[in-house]
Amino acid sequence: MALDEATTALLTQMAQAEVPPLEELSPQQARALSKAMAAQSIATAPEMLTTRETDEPGVPVRVLVPGEAPPAVIVYYHGGGWVLADIDQYDTLGRRLAARTGCAVVLVDYRKAPEHPYPAAVEDSWAALRWTADHLEEIAGAPVPLVVAGDSAGGNLSAVMARRARDHGGPAVALQILIYPVTDCDLETDSYRDLANQLMLTRDGMAWFWNHYLPDLPSREDADASPLRAKNLSGLAPAVVLTAEHDVLRDEGEAYAERLREAGVPVELRRFDGQMHGFFTMIGLLPGSGAAFDLITESVDRHV
Repeated sequence: MALDEATTALLTQMAQAEVPPLEELSPQQARALSKAMAAQSIATAPEMLTTRETDEPGVPVRVLVPGEAPPAVIVYYHGGGWVLADIDQYDTLGRRLAARTGCAVVLVDYRKAPEHPYPAAVEDSWAALRWTADHLEEIAGAPVPLVVAGDSAGGNLSAVMARRARDHGGPAVALQILIYPVTDCDLETDSYRDLANQLMLTRDGMAWFWNHYLPDLPSREDADASPLRAKNLSGLAPAVVLTAEHDVLRDEGEAYAERLREAGVPVELRRFDGQMHGFFTMIGLLPGSGAAFDLITESVDRHV
């Protein structure tokens, strides 16, 4: 299926603006470009009942509570290839997720590569998850279910957190929401090699991210870096996995969903046709984003 009209128009605008390829930029230049693109969002940020920031977990987090008695707390790990973005850039998305689901959302500002390479992001993510679990009643007013969620590199961290929680005997995770997640270090899959997928995120761009996050090639096969390579995926929280048709990460995301199914984990997999990597975060720009929010909202309602 071809890209939808909105995505095609956005890519045409980017081409006309002569946005340089990611792999030609330094991390600092890429971060500046990422912030500039995020500032162009036309989405409104819903009002929250309360918001607060704290670094009590040892990593900065922003707690968004949309109303009284949230039914769950979602710990959200943002995307950006472990190098780009922060909780300010994801504030509108976090608020929209909180407003749509009714759940409190904890945005995690984990440390970024290359200044803080693997496993810094993993350790920060774990610290934030444990802190949230210890403060559920303070955040939501009751010991409500705990959900992990994230897009791209954040989907990677969410998958790792779900497995780490199992291996450490808690905290209990009720649901994992993996949005076009990075699950493997293999850059030779069909979706990586398909020229039709070299769009917002390219194969060379993903290599750039990996080289900054984890330069040591053998270590990329660690399960905490490439969760698809974990030996045992049984006993994990139910999963909702979203992939995009025209995304270099499509095959590894769907392969991870299949591995979860084989291990007996309940999985809901949805491929969004006509969409590219990054579509979920483009609220108000791409209609696929709204459809993904609908799916996530329905899944949260069912599970929590």
